Amino acid sequence: MRIDLHTHSTASDGTDTPAELVRNAAAAGLDVVALTDHDTTRGYAEATAALPAGLTLVTGAELSCRVDGIGLHMLAYLFDPEEPELSRERELVRDDRVPRARGMVAKLQELGVPVTWEQVARIAGDGSVGRPHVAEAMVELGVVGSVSDAFVPEWLADGGRAYVGKHELDPFDAIRLVKAAGGVTVFAHPLALKRGRVVPETVIAELASAGLDGIEVDHTDHDAPTRARLRSLAAELGLLTTGSSDYHGGRKAARLGECTTDPEIYGEITRRATGAFPVPGAGGTGR
Repeated sequence: MRIDLHTHSTASDGTDTPAELVRNAAAAGLDVVALTDHDTTRGYAEATAALPAGLTLVTGAELSCRVDGIGLHMLAYLFDPEEPELSRERELVRDDRVPRARGMVAKLQELGVPVTWEQVARIAGDGSVGRPHVAEAMVELGVVGSVSDAFVPEWLADGGRAYVGKHELDPFDAIRLVKAAGGVTVFAHPLALKRGRVVPETVIAELASAGLDGIEVDHTDHDAPTRARLRSLAAELGLLTTGSSDYHGGRKAARLGECTTDPEIYGEITRRATGAFPVPGAGGTGR
């Protein structure tokens, strides 16, 4: 089985619609794909309606968190999307995205970058607006060569000149909320240093003690030594290890299935989840 447990659609900051994403996942030879848009479950219905035969959909989300001033992302799988407390927190994060993006546009304008809110809103479309949309506006203007090039201290990286914070969950609260909603938690790309500051391993150990289920090891932002260290750490802490593409369509270079999760790990994730179940494809026709 080929299993990719971290992808994004136009419901947040990907460029494939949810329907396109599941069709592209099937075309890439995947057996299982997780839809993990940022702080939203809005893509579920469309992805499910379009799900091709032979492909299984894992519903999830990537939750924005912060601890000790350091941003991190928590992948949540197979939780009940209607559970009220977790839904309320996701709404708080989403509601803060527009004023945050407007703030980054204002800072960029102060720095001489002629980006406009109208441009960013056009790029975001119906998705949850975020830094990648602002970064793409900068690419359109020729300020940077790629979306990744905008995520540096000079521009949009955490603490960067044009960075603006937003409401984010405490990761310990995120674990508690996801578990209460019957879901499973995996710390996304925990040592992706190219993205900025990362939490120390002591915090990962504390998260494990608080009920964290796993860490994302095989990811394009982790080199071979980093992956080896994370596997060792996971073994020490009793954590599951996953692999995934973090696919964003044309917005980033990662390909669907570029990194994958071991079927036994996937099986354990589904065994632990009680809030929702994987959806087997039946030859969907949704667009």
